[in-house]
Amino acid sequence: MEREKIKKIASFEAGIKLGALFHQFIGAPVSEKNAEILEKAMESCVKLQPYVIDAEIRIDREKLKYVSALGYTSLAPEMIKARVVIEFEGERAEAVLEWDEKLRYPLMRLL
Repeated sequence: MEREKIKKIASFEAGIKLGALFHQFIGAPVSEKNAEILEKAMESCVKLQPYVIDAEIRIDREKLKYVSALGYTSLAPEMIKARVVIEFEGERAEAVLEWDEKLRYPLMRLL
């Protein structure tokens, strides 16, 4: 298979992984007490998927300061920063998911 096609497949896989992560975990209960555990769980789930060689998830602790009177909130798009590295047939693609404040939207992009 030609290198350009392999690179496109790796890039597509990176987007699929980030999209799945985003839609799977939005709304999960989160607080400062379990944020690290949730980050590790999210990373673990992404790393189970084919072609993933690395994943890193961070939940913005500043945004966790505004929790409900019950001591937690729901994981929201603006709280997540994720990075994934995919390798497919020798080609790597690295992508991130992060909140774009100007657009008020979570954007994915290749690095």
